[in-house]
Amino acid sequence: MTRSIEIDDVQRLLTDLEHPVHVVRDTGGIGVTAAPEPGQHVLASAGPLSPENLGSHDFRRAHGVRTAYMAGGMANGISSVELVVAAARAGFLGAFGAGGLAPDRVEAAVQRLAAEIPGTPYAVNLLNTPHEPALERAVVDLCLRYGVRCVEASAYLELTPELVRYRLNGLRRSPGGRAHAANRVIAKVSRPEVCRQFLLPAPEPMVAELVARGQVTAEQADLSRAMPMADDITVESDSAGHTDRRPLSALLPVLRRLRDDVRRQRPELPSVRLGAAGGIGTPQAVAAAFALGADYVVTGSVNQACVEAGTAAVTRRMLAAAGISDFDMAPSGYLFELGAQVQVLKSGTMFPQRARKLRQLYETCPGIDDLPDADRIWLERKVFRRPVGEVWDEVVAFFGTRDPAQIQRAVDDPKRRMALMFRWYLGLSSRWAIAGDPDRRADYQVWAGPALGAFNEWVRGTYLAAPENRSVTDVAHHLLRGAAISTRIHQIECAGPRFPSEYADYRPTPLS
Repeated sequence: MTRSIEIDDVQRLLTDLEHPVHVVRDTGGIGVTAAPEPGQHVLASAGPLSPENLGSHDFRRAHGVRTAYMAGGMANGISSVELVVAAARAGFLGAFGAGGLAPDRVEAAVQRLAAEIPGTPYAVNLLNTPHEPALERAVVDLCLRYGVRCVEASAYLELTPELVRYRLNGLRRSPGGRAHAANRVIAKVSRPEVCRQFLLPAPEPMVAELVARGQVTAEQADLSRAMPMADDITVESDSAGHTDRRPLSALLPVLRRLRDDVRRQRPELPSVRLGAAGGIGTPQAVAAAFALGADYVVTGSVNQACVEAGTAAVTRRMLAAAGISDFDMAPSGYLFELGAQVQVLKSGTMFPQRARKLRQLYETCPGIDDLPDADRIWLERKVFRRPVGEVWDEVVAFFGTRDPAQIQRAVDDPKRRMALMFRWYLGLSSRWAIAGDPDRRADYQVWAGPALGAFNEWVRGTYLAAPENRSVTDVAHHLLRGAAISTRIHQIECAGPRFPSEYADYRPTPLS
């Protein structure tokens, strides 16, 4: 641009999302204006763009929300009732982090949500627990009993009867005779073979078994043939917690093509929307996700450092200080035997190293009694901090009320007993982080990914740098507003004009 214009004036025009902006040329050179004057030649333009108009109108309408933005479920109640309520009241969709919680805690949370935001949309995270099927069944029972109309299905490698039961129990015939699904499913996937299962109707043998048990009606079974298992599929790229660490730019186009192929093959099925999760920590990342064709975006790591998150202040401070490289992979707790991994914070904790050592011992030893002396001493002194016998007693007491079958299957299986004891540590390590246990800080398991490091870098020097100033609504607002600004600038630059990078440097300021 040849005309001398103050950067503040240009930024004001670019960030005024309620009015159009034009790049013009006249005898004085090239400039930016909201309203071209006679004699000025318009080189490029961008119209008004409200953050509320980003993404899919169908997503906003179907879920009854103001924006195509979702605060995803973080297990063990990290996505707390307070977080979901704040998101819902601001017009965002929030998912309560029911994964890993006992049914009574999930029930208490659902009761609070019904009381505090009656009639307002929200979701409950439904975590696949293949080693604890009773837990999945209990959460589905609660969702059906209390009329929870949306679940976020996470960590599913294949469909389960319980998830199908939830979906089909909401099927009704509309006045026009078409199938209508009152119970919505948002599925988080990172693999094409899993995505396909959610794009198609529930497997008929599984549906027939549910009918035989009296858990689904014959009419619902019939309607299920015309309804995909999910309304929305969140494409989960490199993210916190369970992740295949695939880049969004590679994964989303593949699953989008798969979605479109299934749509062509089965045109009678309603279309399924695709969302983007993983790496969503800056306005540019949000804008890029929408540019890739995402109907909505889902955040996770950035919300865990917010004041509404159900985790301790000390943990939120650790998260707010993390850089983009301060993350590592470690064995999963509830999918430990399968070798699944989770992405966690590595700065300020020794959890990743200790968890990987447990996985190595599990792979090389038949049982806890076969551990080499040095490893047993390390385990009891550094990790368990108590004899293995006491740990087993606690495992028995825990599963005695939660899922007794877990203990029954381990009675004559030393390797399974070892796995349950290692899962004792892996499970408690996240709870120590949530509670802020000062004696166990070296063992904190904090699920987070590079998106948080990128967010921290973006907000450095602003009011959002301090975790006590971060709210889930402020974070959402600034990410969406920044994405709208970035999108408008990109629209103009596609026509030829280029802006210096600092013109697009949107920085969060406190909401009035």
